[in-house]
Amino acid sequence: MTHLRFHQISFLGCFAQAIHQYKYKRGGVWTSATAPLLWFSLKWANHGEHGWLAYNGKLSIQAGSVRMMTLMKSNLNRWQYWIVGVLALLLAACGGGRDRAVLIGGTGGGTWAPSVTDTWQWQLKGPLNISYAVDVYDVDLFDTPPATIDALKAAARHVVCYFSAGSAEVWRSDFARFNAADMGNALDQWPGERWLDTRSANVRAIMLARLDLAVSKHCDGVEPDNMDAYANHPGFALTASTQLDYNRFIAEQSRARGLKVGLKNDVSQLAELEQYFDFAVNEQCHQYSECGGYTVFTIKGKPVFNAEYSRKWATDAAARARLCASARASGLRTLVLGMALDDSMRFSCD
Repeated sequence: MTHLRFHQISFLGCFAQAIHQYKYKRGGVWTSATAPLLWFSLKWANHGEHGWLAYNGKLSIQAGSVRMMTLMKSNLNRWQYWIVGVLALLLAACGGGRDRAVLIGGTGGGTWAPSVTDTWQWQLKGPLNISYAVDVYDVDLFDTPPATIDALKAAARHVVCYFSAGSAEVWRSDFARFNAADMGNALDQWPGERWLDTRSANVRAIMLARLDLAVSKHCDGVEPDNMDAYANHPGFALTASTQLDYNRFIAEQSRARGLKVGLKNDVSQLAELEQYFDFAVNEQCHQYSECGGYTVFTIKGKPVFNAEYSRKWATDAAARARLCASARASGLRTLVLGMALDDSMRFSCD
């Protein structure tokens, strides 16, 4: 991805600055350049608090940033391209009291570049403990107030927001939006939760609304859960092919909104899906000897956030030391947690 950042001087000076002075970031290095840029078509559509500025549906202004995705064919002539390009740059350069970032490309995620060395904390229930000195917090999308997310980000934490993309949970505020035909079998050991037909247009529309909620709450990324229904007993004729299609859909729509996106479990499809995801979240790969497949992520420098629940690693220090040695050797960020994910127990291998 190429990142363009416009540094503001004053309102009077920002026009020339927007056209001639910018920096681009490629391969993690900021480089100065002076040249006209951007050929694209724009259309305006109101969307929420910040609004969306879209060129063929793919450019957005949100939370202080302009986000541009893949260049698309347009009917505008050369001079119209220049006019709308200048307007977009002025929005970036003059739009507020801080630097604006323009993101060109398709990987999303604002200023967070997930790294294989990122440490993390995962808590989905109970009063959130924000005291851990980690790089990433993984929290519940619905239950975590925006003020808490902002406080974490102010403390230099990156925030990943959890939601279930493959099941309907009766306690969620948008549960009523699911049609009866969308919901299949109950999930084993998870009362009030049923598998979803991920081929359903209604299900997909609900998930898009959840991604929009993540954006509105200023999440840096998302952890969509239950992304392996086909390997369970969902009550629908889901296959490996339909799962790949759905997981790619979630990933592409997340990135289109500027969100980093993690692949949750689905260990049988890691190689096929790695390119679409920015990190992975795994449960119990050590316990079930499934960690080896995650090299497709770690070799690309993408973090794999792993949680283990077996009591032996909580109560036996020697066993835990062996677990952590294996995790570090594999480049995994491993935590030993209580399955309730309520911060009642936590051991970190980092």
